[in-house]
Amino acid sequence: MNETNEPRWVQVADAGTIPEGEVRTFEVDGERVAVARVEGKLYAVQDLCTHDDGPLGEGSVCGFAIQCPRHGARFDVRTGAVLSMPAIVPIRTYPVREQDGRVQVGLPRTAPVSAQDDGDDW
Repeated sequence: MNETNEPRWVQVADAGTIPEGEVRTFEVDGERVAVARVEGKLYAVQDLCTHDDGPLGEGSVCGFAIQCPRHGARFDVRTGAVLSMPAIVPIRTYPVREQDGRVQVGLPRTAPVSAQDDGDDW
């Protein structure tokens, strides 16, 4: 992968703040991102349900599915694919990693970068 395709990594949280089977939300470059830990691995998706812009980070995680708290649309955190209606459009996914005890979300290099959590101390 050449350097222009490599994401710019933005630290969003301490790794311990995202327990197994749970999701936390962060603002990354002006967008809300929901980060979930499933089977020990981190996944990052947009924090907006494509059905009605519901806050996915306030929903529940069951296996690899994240469910919108408003109308129950479900999405695969690995791919963003729709798993159940009323949503019909997939959600965006982001590269995410844990490095040196910190969670980092990958953004395109062309985007300006800033990160701000939603009040959780890390």
